[in-house]
Amino acid sequence: MSIHTKIPAMKEINDEIVFSIDDIPEPENLEDVIYTLMVNPNLSTINYFNDFSDPSLYPSDPENLDSDETGIFQLEDSDQFLAMTTHAFHHHLADNPQMATEMMVSRAARKMVCSGAEPKVAGAFLYHIDFGDPQGHFIASGARRGLEHAASQFNLKISDRKIRFDYFKGHAPVPPTIIISMLGCVEKGIQVTRHDFKNKGNNIFLIGKQYNDINASEYLEFYHGVSHSPLPVFDIGREIEIQNALKLLHRRNLLSSASPVGKGGLFFTLLRAGFQNNLGFDITTDAEIRKDAFLFGEAMGRVLVDIHPDKEDEFVDLLSELKVPFFMLGHITKGEIRIDDHSLGFIGRMSGSL
Repeated sequence: MSIHTKIPAMKEINDEIVFSIDDIPEPENLEDVIYTLMVNPNLSTINYFNDFSDPSLYPSDPENLDSDETGIFQLEDSDQFLAMTTHAFHHHLADNPQMATEMMVSRAARKMVCSGAEPKVAGAFLYHIDFGDPQGHFIASGARRGLEHAASQFNLKISDRKIRFDYFKGHAPVPPTIIISMLGCVEKGIQVTRHDFKNKGNNIFLIGKQYNDINASEYLEFYHGVSHSPLPVFDIGREIEIQNALKLLHRRNLLSSASPVGKGGLFFTLLRAGFQNNLGFDITTDAEIRKDAFLFGEAMGRVLVDIHPDKEDEFVDLLSELKVPFFMLGHITKGEIRIDDHSLGFIGRMSGSL
């Protein structure tokens, strides 16, 4: 299968477009999928436009830091750290603006909570909206409802006016886009947690549920050529449960790293965690989930963490007590990447391909 093959994955039932993962064939060659997706600019592990984190992130260890998509800044002449993140989204904004906006607020908050920061303020900006058209009103009003509902669920203040927008007419083929900005702070006593693996032998866990879901994923669009599918699985209540659990894990200093599962799914989240220190991973997939969905699906509400063996029991006990789903994936390796006992080589080979 290649990106040049278009799959008729959409059906019309009672005038509604319906998508089924069963219409998408499972790829026979996992490496073909991986190296095809690696040329997708959305999955690049190096994005210089995101390189804005404060170099003095760790007062006790200011050297050898890289940056992530969440910027952490120390206020001058104080011990206060602020966090900022920005996310943009266009998939199905015109179809379901409320849910799309709630997803983006949830994603931004999850990204921030992974680092140990507490989200405080959110703002939204609509781009490529023809406000003189009824569809523009539909998108703007839905986005506003989504922003207000998500802000109330995550206890966020909304900055400035509810929704700012730019007026465009005849902007096709650029789709309507929403940009979510979020500001937060790192509370005293909370250690900032990085996204990168640091220690060979640490165990890797996925917090949250896995789904047979590849909706609106880079994998579905870029590899299979299906550009229109429903939004991925999303439950704002589950997002709140997982983020509250993360906050407790931070307070107990149980996390060695934490990354939200985002673009490219679990596999590319693992790659981004391993690249910085040239560390690999040995994981086992869930037999009840399609392998492509397990590795490349972009369902919301999932976080990748690694835990030192000495803290694993406390980690497991806490999540079990909270009734938060989790899955032990495997462990960090010296550099080799293994999935279900199949070696994909070493992470340096993959970084060299980008």
